[in-house]
Amino acid sequence: MKKKVAVIHTFLYSVEDLKKLFREKLPDVEMINIVDDSLLEEALANKGLTPGIVKRICQYATTAQEMDADLILNQCSSVGEAADVAQKLIDIPYIKIDQPMAAKAVELGTNIAVIATAISTLEPSSRLVESNAAKMDKKVNVNRFFADGAYEALLVENDREKHNRIVIDTVKVAATTNDVIVLAQGSMYKLMPLLADIEIPVLTSLETGVEQIKKYLDI
Repeated sequence: MKKKVAVIHTFLYSVEDLKKLFREKLPDVEMINIVDDSLLEEALANKGLTPGIVKRICQYATTAQEMDADLILNQCSSVGEAADVAQKLIDIPYIKIDQPMAAKAVELGTNIAVIATAISTLEPSSRLVESNAAKMDKKVNVNRFFADGAYEALLVENDREKHNRIVIDTVKVAATTNDVIVLAQGSMYKLMPLLADIEIPVLTSLETGVEQIKKYLDI
Protein backbone atom coordinates (compact mmCIF):
# COMPACT_ATOMS: atom_id res chain seq x y z
CA MET A 1 0.00 0.00 0.00
CA LYS A 2 1.27 3.48 -0.91
CA LYS A 3 2.41 5.81 1.84
CA LYS A 4 0.44 9.06 2.04
CA VAL A 5 1.87 12.52 2.62
CA ALA A 6 -0.41 15.50 3.22
CA VAL A 7 1.07 18.83 2.19
CA ILE A 8 -0.42 21.94 3.80
CA HIS A 9 -0.04 24.93 1.46
CA THR A 10 -0.80 28.59 2.01
CA PHE A 11 -0.91 29.47 -1.67
CA LEU A 12 -1.55 27.70 -4.97
CA TYR A 13 1.78 28.74 -6.45
CA SER A 14 3.71 25.96 -4.71
CA VAL A 15 1.44 23.06 -5.60
CA GLU A 16 2.73 22.26 -9.10
CA ASP A 17 6.41 22.57 -8.16
CA LEU A 18 5.92 20.16 -5.27
CA LYS A 19 3.85 17.74 -7.37
CA LYS A 20 6.73 17.60 -9.84
CA LEU A 21 9.28 16.94 -7.08
CA PHE A 22 7.09 14.22 -5.56
CA ARG A 23 6.87 12.51 -8.96
CA GLU A 24 10.65 12.66 -9.32
CA LYS A 25 11.77 11.83 -5.79
CA LEU A 26 8.80 9.97 -4.25
CA PRO A 27 7.03 8.20 -7.14
CA ASP A 28 5.49 5.61 -4.84
CA VAL A 29 4.06 8.14 -2.39
CA GLU A 30 0.54 9.52 -2.64
CA MET A 31 0.48 13.31 -2.25
CA ILE A 32 -2.58 14.91 -0.66
CA ASN A 33 -2.81 18.69 -0.99
CA ILE A 34 -4.59 20.90 1.53
CA VAL A 35 -4.60 24.52 0.34
CA ASP A 36 -5.79 27.56 2.29
CA ASP A 37 -4.52 30.80 0.76
CA SER A 38 -6.19 32.86 3.48
CA LEU A 39 -3.48 31.67 5.89
CA LEU A 40 -0.71 33.60 4.18
CA GLU A 41 -2.85 36.67 3.64
CA GLU A 42 -3.69 36.74 7.34
CA ALA A 43 -0.04 36.22 8.29
CA LEU A 44 1.04 39.06 5.99
CA ALA A 45 -1.62 41.40 7.32
CA ASN A 46 -0.51 40.71 10.89
CA LYS A 47 3.22 40.24 10.18
CA GLY A 48 3.10 36.83 11.80
CA LEU A 49 0.89 34.20 13.34
CA THR A 50 -2.56 34.83 14.77
CA PRO A 51 -4.70 32.56 16.96
CA GLY A 52 -6.89 31.94 13.92
CA ILE A 53 -3.94 30.73 11.84
CA VAL A 54 -2.79 28.38 14.58
CA LYS A 55 -6.33 27.02 15.00
CA ARG A 56 -6.74 26.31 11.27
CA ILE A 57 -3.33 24.68 10.97
CA CYS A 58 -4.23 22.42 13.88
CA GLN A 59 -7.56 21.56 12.23
CA TYR A 60 -5.86 20.71 8.93
CA ALA A 61 -3.30 18.55 10.73
CA THR A 62 -5.95 16.52 12.52
CA THR A 63 -7.91 16.22 9.27
CA ALA A 64 -4.80 14.94 7.47
CA GLN A 65 -4.34 12.29 10.15
CA GLU A 66 -7.99 11.29 9.79
CA MET A 67 -7.35 10.88 6.04
CA ASP A 68 -4.75 8.24 6.95
CA ALA A 69 -1.76 10.37 6.03
CA ASP A 70 1.52 8.90 7.25
CA LEU A 71 3.19 12.30 7.43
CA ILE A 72 2.40 16.00 7.01
CA LEU A 73 4.69 18.44 5.20
CA ASN A 74 4.41 22.13 6.07
CA GLN A 75 4.99 24.10 2.86
CA CYS A 76 4.96 27.66 4.17
CA SER A 77 7.63 29.12 6.43
CA SER A 78 5.26 31.85 7.62
CA VAL A 79 3.16 29.26 9.48
CA GLY A 80 5.95 26.88 10.44
CA GLU A 81 5.72 27.68 14.13
CA ALA A 82 2.00 26.83 14.06
CA ALA A 83 3.05 23.37 12.89
CA ASP A 84 4.96 22.98 16.16
CA VAL A 85 1.67 23.47 18.03
CA ALA A 86 -0.25 21.12 15.74
CA GLN A 87 2.36 18.39 16.19
CA LYS A 88 1.27 18.04 19.82
CA LEU A 89 -2.26 17.11 18.71
CA ILE A 90 -1.43 14.32 16.27
CA ASP A 91 0.43 11.01 16.22
CA ILE A 92 2.11 11.35 12.82
CA PRO A 93 5.17 13.49 11.98
CA TYR A 94 4.47 17.08 10.90
CA ILE A 95 7.71 18.26 9.33
CA LYS A 96 8.85 21.59 7.88
CA ILE A 97 9.99 21.87 4.28
CA ASP A 98 12.70 24.35 5.27
CA GLN A 99 14.24 22.35 8.13
CA PRO A 100 17.00 20.66 6.03
CA MET A 101 17.85 24.01 4.43
CA ALA A 102 18.21 25.69 7.83
CA ALA A 103 20.44 22.89 9.12
CA LYS A 104 22.61 23.02 5.99
CA ALA A 105 23.03 26.77 6.33
CA VAL A 106 24.39 26.35 9.85
CA GLU A 107 26.79 23.66 8.66
CA LEU A 108 28.11 25.90 5.87
CA GLY A 109 28.56 29.27 7.52
CA THR A 110 28.63 31.53 10.54
CA ASN A 111 27.25 34.66 8.85
CA ILE A 112 23.96 33.55 7.36
CA ALA A 113 21.68 35.72 5.26
CA VAL A 114 17.97 34.91 5.33
CA ILE A 115 16.14 36.48 2.39
CA ALA A 116 12.35 36.65 2.41
CA THR A 117 9.83 38.11 0.00
CA ALA A 118 6.96 37.84 2.51
CA ILE A 119 7.40 39.90 5.67
CA SER A 120 5.59 37.22 7.68
CA THR A 121 8.32 34.71 6.81
CA LEU A 122 11.41 36.69 7.71
CA GLU A 123 11.38 36.16 11.47
CA PRO A 124 10.17 32.51 11.56
CA SER A 125 12.77 31.48 8.98
CA SER A 126 15.51 33.34 10.85
CA ARG A 127 14.47 31.76 14.14
CA LEU A 128 14.54 28.31 12.52
CA VAL A 129 18.16 28.86 11.49
CA GLU A 130 19.00 30.13 14.98
CA SER A 131 17.34 27.13 16.65
CA ASN A 132 19.33 24.77 14.44
CA ALA A 133 22.52 26.58 15.41
CA ALA A 134 21.62 26.20 19.09
CA LYS A 135 21.05 22.45 18.63
CA MET A 136 24.44 22.17 16.93
CA ASP A 137 26.03 24.32 19.64
CA LYS A 138 27.36 26.69 16.99
CA LYS A 139 27.45 30.46 17.23
CA VAL A 140 26.08 32.13 14.11
CA ASN A 141 24.94 35.57 13.02
CA VAL A 142 21.64 35.47 11.17
CA ASN A 143 21.17 38.57 9.06
CA ARG A 144 17.66 39.39 7.86
CA PHE A 145 17.01 40.71 4.33
CA PHE A 146 13.52 41.63 3.15
CA ALA A 147 13.12 41.73 -0.64
CA ASP A 148 10.57 44.52 -0.49
CA GLY A 149 8.05 44.46 -3.34
CA ALA A 150 8.97 41.00 -4.67
CA TYR A 151 5.94 39.23 -3.20
CA GLU A 152 3.54 41.81 -4.63
CA ALA A 153 5.27 41.66 -8.02
CA LEU A 154 4.80 37.90 -8.24
CA LEU A 155 1.41 37.28 -6.70
CA VAL A 156 -0.41 40.59 -7.16
CA GLU A 157 1.08 42.12 -10.30
CA ASN A 158 1.89 38.74 -11.91
CA ASP A 159 5.25 40.17 -12.94
CA ARG A 160 7.83 37.41 -12.49
CA GLU A 161 10.59 39.42 -14.13
CA LYS A 162 10.19 42.22 -11.57
CA HIS A 163 10.08 39.68 -8.73
CA ASN A 164 13.27 38.06 -9.97
CA ARG A 165 15.06 41.39 -10.34
CA ILE A 166 14.24 42.43 -6.77
CA VAL A 167 15.34 39.09 -5.33
CA ILE A 168 18.56 38.94 -7.37
CA ASP A 169 19.49 42.47 -6.28
CA THR A 170 18.88 41.50 -2.65
CA VAL A 171 20.96 38.33 -3.01
CA LYS A 172 23.87 40.31 -4.47
CA VAL A 173 23.83 42.71 -1.53
CA ALA A 174 23.64 39.85 0.99
CA ALA A 175 26.48 37.98 -0.70
CA THR A 176 28.95 40.76 0.07
CA THR A 177 28.82 40.25 3.85
CA ASN A 178 27.69 36.63 4.42
CA ASP A 179 28.98 33.06 4.06
CA VAL A 180 25.74 31.46 2.93
CA ILE A 181 22.33 32.63 1.73
CA VAL A 182 18.96 31.10 2.63
CA LEU A 183 16.04 31.79 0.29
CA ALA A 184 13.13 31.57 2.70
CA GLN A 185 10.32 31.33 0.14
CA GLY A 186 9.77 28.26 -1.99
CA SER A 187 8.68 30.62 -4.75
CA MET A 188 12.36 31.59 -5.19
CA TYR A 189 13.26 28.02 -6.17
CA LYS A 190 13.00 28.79 -9.90
CA LEU A 191 15.55 31.58 -9.51
CA MET A 192 18.46 29.23 -8.89
CA PRO A 193 19.72 29.15 -12.51
CA LEU A 194 19.86 32.96 -12.42
CA LEU A 195 22.04 32.89 -9.30
CA ALA A 196 24.76 30.61 -10.66
CA ASP A 197 27.34 33.40 -10.55
CA ILE A 198 26.90 34.05 -6.82
CA GLU A 199 30.17 32.98 -5.20
CA ILE A 200 28.75 31.75 -1.88
CA PRO A 201 26.22 28.91 -1.37
CA VAL A 202 22.59 29.83 -2.04
CA LEU A 203 20.09 27.41 -0.50
CA THR A 204 16.45 26.73 -1.31
CA SER A 205 14.00 24.51 0.52
CA LEU A 206 11.94 22.53 -1.99
CA GLU A 207 14.27 19.73 -3.09
CA THR A 208 15.82 18.95 0.29
CA GLY A 209 12.45 19.48 1.94
CA VAL A 210 10.91 16.72 -0.17
CA GLU A 211 14.00 14.50 0.00
CA GLN A 212 13.84 14.38 3.83
CA ILE A 213 10.50 12.55 3.61
CA LYS A 214 12.31 9.36 2.62
CA LYS A 215 13.96 9.05 6.02
CA TYR A 216 10.71 9.67 7.90
CA LEU A 217 8.81 7.06 5.87
CA ASP A 218 11.79 4.68 5.69
CA ILE A 219 11.67 4.43 1.91
